[in-house]
Amino acid sequence: MKAINCKTEYRNNPIGIDAQDLYVSWQCQEGIMQSAYQIVVKKGSEIILDTGKVESKKMHAIIAPEHRSRDNMSWTIRLWDQDDCSGEWADGGNFEYGLLNSDDWYAKWIEPSEEIGYQFDIGTPDYMNSTALKAWNEKKHKKNEVFIPHKPASVLRKKFCLDSMEKIETARVYASACGLYEIYINGQKITDYVLTPGTANYKFEIPYQTYDVSNYVKTGENEIHIILGDGWYRSTSGVDGDRNLFGEKTAVICQLEINGKAIMSTDNTWQASQNGPLRQNDMQHGEVYDARMENLSDDEMAWHEVKEVPIGYELLKAMDTVPILRMERFDATILKTPKGDTVLDFGQNLAGQIELIIPNGAAGEKIRLIHGETLDQNGEFTQENFQDRKRHKEGGTYQTIDYTMKAGYNHYHANFTIMGFRYVKVETNADLSKAVFYAHAVYSQMMDTLSLTTSNTALNQLVKNAMWSQKGNFCDIPTDCPTRERAGWTGDAGIFAYTGLRLMESVPVFKKWLRQCRYTQLSDGRVMNIAPPNNKPGFFAKLLAGSVAWGDAIIIVPWEIYQLTGDKRVLSENYSMMCNWYSFLKKEARKKKLFNKSHSKKNRNYVIEKGMNYGEWCEPGRSAAESMKDGNYDVANAYFAYSGMLMSKIAKILDRPEAEVNELIRVSEKARQGYIEVYTENGLITTERQCQLVRPLAFGLLHEEADKLAAKQLAVMVKKENGKLNTGFLTTPEISRQLAKRGYIKEAYQLLLNPQMPGWLYEVNQGATTLWENWDGIQPGKEPKASLNHYSYGAVVGWIMDGVCGIHYCDGELVIQPEIYIGDDANGLTSAKATYDSPAGKIEMGWDYINEKVHIHLFIPVGLEAKLILPNGTQQRVLAGEYNYMC
Repeated sequence: MKAINCKTEYRNNPIGIDAQDLYVSWQCQEGIMQSAYQIVVKKGSEIILDTGKVESKKMHAIIAPEHRSRDNMSWTIRLWDQDDCSGEWADGGNFEYGLLNSDDWYAKWIEPSEEIGYQFDIGTPDYMNSTALKAWNEKKHKKNEVFIPHKPASVLRKKFCLDSMEKIETARVYASACGLYEIYINGQKITDYVLTPGTANYKFEIPYQTYDVSNYVKTGENEIHIILGDGWYRSTSGVDGDRNLFGEKTAVICQLEINGKAIMSTDNTWQASQNGPLRQNDMQHGEVYDARMENLSDDEMAWHEVKEVPIGYELLKAMDTVPILRMERFDATILKTPKGDTVLDFGQNLAGQIELIIPNGAAGEKIRLIHGETLDQNGEFTQENFQDRKRHKEGGTYQTIDYTMKAGYNHYHANFTIMGFRYVKVETNADLSKAVFYAHAVYSQMMDTLSLTTSNTALNQLVKNAMWSQKGNFCDIPTDCPTRERAGWTGDAGIFAYTGLRLMESVPVFKKWLRQCRYTQLSDGRVMNIAPPNNKPGFFAKLLAGSVAWGDAIIIVPWEIYQLTGDKRVLSENYSMMCNWYSFLKKEARKKKLFNKSHSKKNRNYVIEKGMNYGEWCEPGRSAAESMKDGNYDVANAYFAYSGMLMSKIAKILDRPEAEVNELIRVSEKARQGYIEVYTENGLITTERQCQLVRPLAFGLLHEEADKLAAKQLAVMVKKENGKLNTGFLTTPEISRQLAKRGYIKEAYQLLLNPQMPGWLYEVNQGATTLWENWDGIQPGKEPKASLNHYSYGAVVGWIMDGVCGIHYCDGELVIQPEIYIGDDANGLTSAKATYDSPAGKIEMGWDYINEKVHIHLFIPVGLEAKLILPNGTQQRVLAGEYNYMC
């Protein structure tokens, strides 16, 4: 038996890490079942750590080698099989530590002194500033408040020499910015990373990156250039369009080390210019680019001094996630709208950047590229579905590239922005007969891990749409949409975590986001609903902080990561945050409304009756205001009980004191009993809303008989609604799973395959390539509305995987139990197949209905054992191998 596909911290050969305890993982090759492992860590030839033989079937471990800054280490591993026979040693890869202490930094933070190199002319502003200024002038402002212009990206440079006598063995650049940065050494960009250093709550951390630049430096004279833009640090942000959330001035820090020696670093000897081609840049609005300024002389660049600034090193933190990259590329189809506008159709709604090639440009010719998600009901280009122009301080998100050509060959790629789009409206008088346009999807480096196909082509497209909504919203952190808000909403992440973790390798993205959540926690235990913040603090944001379900995501997401990976660190890192949040819920439960006849008698102090919450958001037939004003509080109390159940399990896993575990069990059980007392009568839940049945079923809140009655009620309700959904944001992902789990498989499939609105396949039949924010985002003859790229409702793919296809995987525990309903495309399926690249290896499960028999094909990778439950009720344990069944 041999280990393969080894990873450190969920990555291959990471450099610049700062974790004290490292999560290493592998898969097994040959043999049947792992019984033990041994890991050896070396620094050069020196053994730093040797675990010895560890009896375990788990294909992961936590190791803690002694280390210092910059240490480069390697690890090897050998495995023992089911017969206790050891295999050959396998290479686990390398890992390298970053700068672990403040005194490892000697570079200075520098600002490009924009006030020297750029003076804003309010009389002749560029496209971005003229649009922003017009919107700004139409709104009310505080006394003495002035318009803050968007500024050019700065270019910084420095020359340095390398001794020709010294052999270059290792060369590392450590860099970060308050803003976005790109580094070029001797004219070459040193990485394919984009949008570095990434998003963060810059008041608590500033991520830095480590680069291997051995192939970019040379003996003799070298020159380094840094382009510095606005990024998440000071761009417009959120639905309000707030600017300068973390500061008004950009800054950068960079140091180069060769063979461990300091060679070059940012300081006041650098030069800066604001005369580069990137005239304006903004994460929401886009870029203003003048290609005529790409190769200016030194005099034209007007280089000037920079300023050292005392930002310090305490907030610098090594990038502990995967990089943001340009991924898939899409060609354009050119359309003419009924009004005669030229529109590019890239065939896929995505979050990304546009590339253009114009081989025959005329100097000074302009082209404007406006990005949107859809055409309107008349076939015209529109952005109105995602705009909130009255609320946004600069009149909406422009999502526009304003490009000025140089003479001859023009090649442009958007760099310091990201936009949500499928369509791009082209405005120009230039000759574009030879022009080429591409759209590049931009998201965190995550491998697709789930491939799923069925006999229903619309259902197959739904799975693809869910994956594309994840790609479109996992740019460093999970966000709600890539157009309007671009916000790290807790509620969205909480309901999608189970599915998102299985669709793509997204653990690092979720883990980074959880750290941002920790930064937002208030002193009373509430967690802000968006992390990191993307708007300035306001009354309503504070009022709604800690909305139940949204706040509970900080318990649910770590739990789902642990369930998949077995990585206890994610529980311990977030445990304090979870406890503070749960303490807040307990305090809320002790606040009582006067004259409330419905509150619990026996469990009075464990039933929540007050507080502001979003409720069952986006429930069909109920407005947002109705959802938030719902005085029933069933949502709050269900989560109070459920989160307590999870907390008690987490506390036990973390070996917390027995008294602490028992107290969590006691409180959650009292909350559950309080829920039953208030919201059921004689075992029945009186309701006409599907969500009020799904939630207690999903959370296991009811006694056995009441659970059966609720499931039956729900099935009857689904039939009455002709297979249509009536659930909102929180319960839609679970409705089919809970029905099928209790034997109502026909109704579960009815909901899944319903082609009418509200329903998943309605969107597909309207041509959607991503999931929508609202079920009625596009209707024939009506204006499109709301975001057309929200992953939340794509959470149903989790049930398609573990229910329809029957693959239920949690940290090495595998259950195969397909929930099959045979029928034509409108009522059921005749086949389904899923291939899941689990942390333990590739699992395949497929079924076909042929000649009135279900034929099942199953493949289990080495190292896994599965509990197999066939549709006829037969159960058995199966080990690694390939199997075929008929029933």
